Amino acid sequence: MEWLPVLVIAVLALIVIVRNIYVVQQSRAYVVERLGAFSNVWTVGIHFKVPFVERVAKKVSLKEQVLDYPPQPVITKDNVTMQIDTVVYFQITDPKLYAYGVEHPMMAMETLTATTLRNIIGDLELDQTLTSRDVINTRMRAILDEATDPWGIKVNRVELKNILPPQDIQNSMEKQMKAERDRRQAILQAEGAKHSQILVAEGEKEAAILKADAEKQAAILRAEAEKESAILRADGEAQAIRAVQQALADSLALLNEKAPNDQVLKLKALEAMQKVADGKATKIIIPSEIQGLAGLASGITEAVKDVQ
Repeated sequence: MEWLPVLVIAVLALIVIVRNIYVVQQSRAYVVERLGAFSNVWTVGIHFKVPFVERVAKKVSLKEQVLDYPPQPVITKDNVTMQIDTVVYFQITDPKLYAYGVEHPMMAMETLTATTLRNIIGDLELDQTLTSRDVINTRMRAILDEATDPWGIKVNRVELKNILPPQDIQNSMEKQMKAERDRRQAILQAEGAKHSQILVAEGEKEAAILKADAEKQAAILRAEAEKESAILRADGEAQAIRAVQQALADSLALLNEKAPNDQVLKLKALEAMQKVADGKATKIIIPSEIQGLAGLASGITEAVKDVQ
């Protein structure tokens, strides 16, 4: 059993060694003290702490963190009390300063944020407070970042989440907003009615233009139709005249082929004079040859009557 104390000592030594091995994760840092004084800041990796001499004083997260503060009463320059809740985004950049710069850093951040907010809002009137969120956010971030720099904290941005004025002011603001919405609605309706009238007028104008164009095209088509009809009638009459003239020419050619005597020619002339007499002429000049032929025809007619 002489080896038992050695085994116990070995086991205890192993436990001590294992308990003093630390693995620092990503985005974290350990503040280490040696004999009560700051010694080192461990970053990502494996580290060994000297037993009974060193200790991990603080484990710090290097990620961006968010502090959402409850609504706080603040008074504006025109003595209006409002409730404002604030959101602060910050990040620890120096673990040593964060560990030794201020006692209870988060509580100090909250107190500093409330004080800064009251100071800024106290210089603004109600209307400016409601319409200047970006300005307030920028000023608060600059003041908080400068004040927390000795604590190893960097303030990235500050947001005013809600601004709640007193109930009577809220009611007045709602009435004003409703009146503004009604005014805008009336303007939009008037503009819509005007636009509708313009569209109707443009539609009527386009319809009148189309109707006029249609009537113009119809008149053009009617004129072209009448023109074509007149041309066709003229062509028909010309063809008829040509046919009559051709027939007359053919008859004269046939008559010339048969070699007619003077009596036949005079008879043809008499037929032509008969057609001329059928017209509306009031004076007709008859050649002497035809007059003789006419007398001959009259004598023959009388002789025939006597024989009968």
